Amino acid sequence: QMELEALRSIYEGDLCFRELSPVSFQYRIGENGDPKAFLIEVSWPETYPQTAPVISMDAFFNNTIPSAIKRSILEKLMVEVEANLGTAMTYTLFEYAKDNKELFMENQPVNTVTSVSNSIAIGTPDVPASKKKEKKEQLSKTQKRKLADKTDNKGELPRGWNWVDVIK
Repeated sequence: QMELEALRSIYEGDLCFRELSPVSFQYRIGENGDPKAFLIEVSWPETYPQTAPVISMDAFFNNTIPSAIKRSILEKLMVEVEANLGTAMTYTLFEYAKDNKELFMENQPVNTVTSVSNSIAIGTPDVPASKKKEKKEQLSKTQKRKLADKTDNKGELPRGWNWVDVIK
């Protein structure tokens, strides 16, 4: 009960920590976008802390991690469990995993997801911008004058120029 209260107060507001139940906890080691991030789930049996907690890495978050690396991490965590048997060790396990993240994941291949974009060109092929210049619309003097008469000094049409008279 005391360890549960301690975990709740220590990890209050920590987005990496999640309490699944009063005897089961998850902690994400690493940032959200980090390809070497992993998730540890610790569950307490009835006789905890005299017996070892159940440590699992079967979460969906860990699907990209090879099973050999998962086994390696679990073996290293079990060594830490044996050293702390008889004491409250959930916080110690999470901190140990955070401190040794790089060591745990050194053999993890970095898989980067690249997006593939399909582009379809219709008509003329692309011409570099330096060679192709945009033509300005050529207006005659009378067209310019009519446009100037319709617009104000900023070049904008007056308010209501396209309104419809509902009464008519």
